[in-house]
Amino acid sequence: MTLPAPDYCISLFFLFLQVQLFSRNDPFPFTMIELIDIHKYFGDVKALTGVSLQVNPGSIHGIVGENGAGKTTLMKVLTGYIHRTSGSILLNNEEITLHTPMDAIQLGIGMLYQEPLDFLQLSVLDNFMAGNERFSPETMSRILEKLSKRFGFEMQPDTPLHLLTVGERQQLELMRLIHVGTRVLILDEPTTGISDEQQELLFSALRSLRDEGCAIILVSHKLDEVDALCDQVSIMRKGTIVGHQQQPFNRNAILQAMFDTLPQKETAPARHQGNKEILKFTHVCSSNGRSGLDRISVTITQGEVIGLAGLDGSGQTVFLRIAGKLLEPESGTLQRFAAEDNESDSTDSQTVFLPADRLNEGLIPGMSIREHLLLADETPLVIFPETGRQKAKQAIDKFSIIGTPDTAADGLSGGNQQRLLLALIPTQARLILMENPTRGLDVQSGNWTWQHLLDQMPDNGAMIFASPDLEEILDHASRVLVFFDGKILLDSATSDTDFDEISQAITGRIKACS
Repeated sequence: MTLPAPDYCISLFFLFLQVQLFSRNDPFPFTMIELIDIHKYFGDVKALTGVSLQVNPGSIHGIVGENGAGKTTLMKVLTGYIHRTSGSILLNNEEITLHTPMDAIQLGIGMLYQEPLDFLQLSVLDNFMAGNERFSPETMSRILEKLSKRFGFEMQPDTPLHLLTVGERQQLELMRLIHVGTRVLILDEPTTGISDEQQELLFSALRSLRDEGCAIILVSHKLDEVDALCDQVSIMRKGTIVGHQQQPFNRNAILQAMFDTLPQKETAPARHQGNKEILKFTHVCSSNGRSGLDRISVTITQGEVIGLAGLDGSGQTVFLRIAGKLLEPESGTLQRFAAEDNESDSTDSQTVFLPADRLNEGLIPGMSIREHLLLADETPLVIFPETGRQKAKQAIDKFSIIGTPDTAADGLSGGNQQRLLLALIPTQARLILMENPTRGLDVQSGNWTWQHLLDQMPDNGAMIFASPDLEEILDHASRVLVFFDGKILLDSATSDTDFDEISQAITGRIKACS
């Protein structure tokens, strides 16, 4: 699949909206946000129907619901990104009008997106200063240092942003939002793809901001973090609020409100494992990423489902991208389908890479479902309005995508974007490489994704995925590779290891395997 460059213009647009010329050190003023009977229609599609919600200062309010329930649409209404069809928004009991994101920002409403809005080419300090009309690097560096100490973050101003993990980039974005005066803070799936240590730092920062009077909205599909952080929770389903709870939460009641039927854990199909090599690394070294790879040697055979574990930047992403030939090793050798016509065009067509950043790397914003399917197939020389429409309808039905053939990829929810990516996997694929395949998905969508992947994987192929969720690895992988500082510290069948041993390897407390 083609990996287009990230859309830095969109990032720049949002950053320049968040302009203020002073740093906040005082406690958050009283700020209550209330939504009353919000409706949002996209043509005949009713995305939101009669949503009413109140978020009080000094509280963390959770919003949960399955993918496509309307959570992201509601937050985009609250941040002025899209216009509501009808309904009212009150700030401290006064109705406000939000025509653009700038209107929200000027009122102190800011959002930490699942994909940080930043510039990988610039430094930490450059990103922190972005959006200020006038600034002093020395002053801003001191402010950054003060905020870092306040929240327990480790942030060096001169560090290039591309060396930071997703969790660290979120930390920087959070500090920038606080600096520009955000009083109503919205977080969209903030713990997706970050380490446990970074999650604890984030939770500590959010509790501190809550205690200072900030009104926080946490959009999440992870009930564990909702239970750990939130004071109250609202459940969304099919574009409306179907329930509210205060702490302590009744998890079973939340799940019943979220889904038509309670999610069931699927059983992985029995699969024959052979000796035929699908992928072989021999003394592979790379300096890409934070840790790179340090003389990695490993062989993966047909029928294996390999889970890659490790802290962010430990080497898993570099491993996957070298396996997919998106990066070249600096030394050592890589073989795919070694017993066959290795390194031929046919082996490239049998290898598929699904990135964690679905929209920027896996899909093309602005292009429709139909157009994506046309690109993934043998694209005809001339494309008419009806070309590929029937095939797109069939894919929508087969993969349960909520949309039409003309729906743009960036108009889909995270779960539906993932289903579209799955629809693009060619039938001849034998090596499937994935970064965090259930990132941002609710329980039901995650289970569906895995059932489809395991059902469709050919017996003469293999699957490799990286995930920060050890439960996901233990549930679905037949073998786990644990990375630490560019090395593989543990290589074991999942049936022969457990959570504790994997955790020790993740933190470098065991010796590297030979």
